[in-house]
Amino acid sequence: MIAVLWLPLLAGLGLSFAIEALLRPAVRPPWRRAPVTLALHLASWLTLFALFLLVLQRPWFAAGLIAALQLVVVQSSNVKSRTLNEPFICHDFEYFLDALRHPRLYVPFFGIGLAIAAGSAGAAAIAAFLWLEASLVTRLGTGTFLLAVATPLLLALPLLWLGLRRLPAATLAPQRDLERLGLCGALWAYGRLALKPLDTERLDSPFAIPPPSPAGGRLPDLVVVQNESFFDPRAWCPLVRPDLLPHFDALCAEALHHGPLRVPAWGANTVRTESAFLTGLGASQLGIHRFNPYRQLARRSVPNLVANLRRLGYRTVCVHPYPAGFYLRDRVMPRLGFERFLDIKDFAPSDRDGQYIGDLAVAETVGRLLEGEDDRPLFVFVITMENHGPLHLERPVPDEAYTLLTPQAARSAEHDDLAIYLRHLVNADRMIERLRRTLAAQSRPSLLCWYGDHVPIMPQAYRRHGMPPGHTRYAIWSPQAIGSTPPRERAVADLGAVLQDTLLAGRHLSGDGPGTARNEQRKPQGRPSNIRSKT
Repeated sequence: MIAVLWLPLLAGLGLSFAIEALLRPAVRPPWRRAPVTLALHLASWLTLFALFLLVLQRPWFAAGLIAALQLVVVQSSNVKSRTLNEPFICHDFEYFLDALRHPRLYVPFFGIGLAIAAGSAGAAAIAAFLWLEASLVTRLGTGTFLLAVATPLLLALPLLWLGLRRLPAATLAPQRDLERLGLCGALWAYGRLALKPLDTERLDSPFAIPPPSPAGGRLPDLVVVQNESFFDPRAWCPLVRPDLLPHFDALCAEALHHGPLRVPAWGANTVRTESAFLTGLGASQLGIHRFNPYRQLARRSVPNLVANLRRLGYRTVCVHPYPAGFYLRDRVMPRLGFERFLDIKDFAPSDRDGQYIGDLAVAETVGRLLEGEDDRPLFVFVITMENHGPLHLERPVPDEAYTLLTPQAARSAEHDDLAIYLRHLVNADRMIERLRRTLAAQSRPSLLCWYGDHVPIMPQAYRRHGMPPGHTRYAIWSPQAIGSTPPRERAVADLGAVLQDTLLAGRHLSGDGPGTARNEQRKPQGRPSNIRSKT
């Protein structure tokens, strides 16, 4: 039994360290890490080997399958580090299921050819192991086989107990923790913290105190747009035309506030920025749950902007042209206080522009909501999708996309993704103009807040032109405030709280400020909204 079991066990364990060495950026070699991290590595591998052996009954097959799965995690980490500046963490295991539900959002970053080749190779390997390696139950008998399974497990348990007791605390800087703790140590450190629920009693939220109702006047309609991957690329890349975003420039010129927005996400993980806006909770308060706040917010209520607006009498609608269940939004948004959630089912296939529902179609939906006959003020929170990657799936690149770059930008792989991104960014700019005209024509005063969730994923363009700072841009604008105060430019991180303060402090938004008479003259005929309500 010893020869049958220990040779594949030792070979697989050695291979696990070799696969870990493929991580980029690289982790410390085993001999430079704390001994407890090695104990956790050994314990984790031995436990997996025992469990896989119990099911597969073939030690070489078990060792090979563990190595294959570890290689998937390492490759996932390398891709994530390259595109999102963050390695694989324990929270990312759930994305393997999301990759099956929404393959367009995930598989292309790994390479479709690589995914097909890996799947084919895996199927061939499984067939070969089942054919060539005999079952240990057949070779040794049931009793000896169960002893073979129990042996590595009995070795793993004391190592696991020791490792977890003395594992250094995670710093919640993923790359630093991975480098010093190793792959298994970092996964255990983050996984253990993730089991602790968010302590909602100790949160210091800017929305914790219900706001007083503004004195006099009418509460304005409030439209907030979290625009996918919106940032201003002109300062970052000299090849981008300076007149790229005329409507955003005009919005900032007339805005109450505008400037850089410090966001907690890079390239993806939209819900981090989304949660920060709606709840005002920063990374330090969320702790381990900063990496996916919605896992906790789907089960726990926290003070937030939506609930405060409901208390003021707002009807609240969330618009997101993608399946509502993605990131548990179908559970999070009602818990936050949204009365309605319009998702992909409320749009037609003809509304697409590129891979997703276009920004202009979303603007039309917002316009129909504003035309509804309900006299209560409206809060619409929009989460767009048009500029979501993978950008390289849009091939060939339309000729007009390259006109958004200066003539010095030759067609190349480095610029194709950038040209596609700019084409959709222009549509976001047109959405701004559409919303400005719609709000200016309303009889009720209004407020528009526009911001980007994160910078886009364009690794080849970043290699050519350098990394952008990582912040996005925001603007808070009201047609009633035009000319009443000079635009204030400032960098912020707590945009939701800034918006609430602007709403409560802005007398020019009460319906008595500049522009009201003009708007009354252009009051549109109300008609019922033709958008279905989600139940």
